[in-house]
Amino acid sequence: MQIDQYRDALLLLMVSIAAVNDLATRRIPNRLLFAGMSGALFLHLLSPEPGAALLSAVGGMLLGLVIFLPFYLVRGMAAGDVKMMAVIGFFTGPAEAFQIAVFTWCAGGVMALLLILLRSRLRLALVNIGHLLSGLIVPGTKLADMTLPQSAGSMPYGLAIAAGTIVVLVTQYG
Repeated sequence: MQIDQYRDALLLLMVSIAAVNDLATRRIPNRLLFAGMSGALFLHLLSPEPGAALLSAVGGMLLGLVIFLPFYLVRGMAAGDVKMMAVIGFFTGPAEAFQIAVFTWCAGGVMALLLILLRSRLRLALVNIGHLLSGLIVPGTKLADMTLPQSAGSMPYGLAIAAGTIVVLVTQYG
């Protein structure tokens, strides 16, 4: 088995544990993310070109962080989800991290729509979206002014991140 396959197997294990934990407790443990990042670091150091692997890993981590951080800042995502995407980027590098983010957004959108419909909160969700959009359009609106009156509900986004990761890994291995 090549280093990349070990790395992908470890990544699959990490996102699976994170998704199950997020479903059960609504938290993604920092210890899990640290263990995953440590394992990825070890495998990158064992790769044929460790310098290039580490450079790619840092780029992927920064991309994962930058892509998901705005959602955390507007309170649309928890910090654990952002950290998880950064660690996934450390595993994969920037190109795959971006692909995973796109598939994660798709999975998250489907999950959100299903939860909103199942909880009969469509009207509230549309009002909240309108509130956020109007806050972005009106000049001088501060982030603190965009607080939503009521949440349409939360969801374990670690499951969507795991789904996006799995889709990308499955497409690589056919």
